[in-house]
Amino acid sequence: MSAWNDFNDAEQQQSFDLIPKGTVARVRMTIKPGGFDDPAQGWNGGYATQSFETGSVYLSCEFVILEGEFARRKMWSNIGLQSPKGPNWGNMGRTFVRAALNSARNIRPQDNSPQAAAARRIAGFHELDGLEFVARIDVEKDGRGELKNVVKLAVEPDHPDYARGTDGSGAIGAPTRPTAASFASQAPMAAPPAAAPAQRPTAPGKPAWAQ
Repeated sequence: MSAWNDFNDAEQQQSFDLIPKGTVARVRMTIKPGGFDDPAQGWNGGYATQSFETGSVYLSCEFVILEGEFARRKMWSNIGLQSPKGPNWGNMGRTFVRAALNSARNIRPQDNSPQAAAARRIAGFHELDGLEFVARIDVEKDGRGELKNVVKLAVEPDHPDYARGTDGSGAIGAPTRPTAASFASQAPMAAPPAAAPAQRPTAPGKPAWAQ
């Protein structure tokens, strides 16, 4: 590294141009801990955040694109857990997490096998912290009316865009720009799954959901 007053070897500033709406990319999701726990709900570890203004509870998430043209670009979105206004906020969050788990673990949304059911269960929010999956990038206005990129949709293995975001085997690949066909064929996420039986003991070398 150069002397403190020589900035020639500093990294160049990243572009702040918007990523095109509909771009498919492999992302890593990390959770910014908010310090809110509710043991009755199974929310431990301080991962959740509670809004002082509304009382809503959510996961404050950062999404980093891992490779390709937009590598290292970051986006921020919240995953709803609970709202005083009703169940919709939490249900939307559950739908997103279900789809993200399907994407990360290469599970088709229609698969209701015991292994698929286990893949959609988590022991805690720590399993979502660092989750890598295929996402579709969206654009929305922030509180100041300025456009920003967000992640609202996880691309599941039954969708054509999943193959574009992976190598075809479930290994997630480089970002791809949207096509007209991809906008026309987006399938809705499935509803949250019903409670599943207890997991079997974990065999060495395999995660619990892969047993």
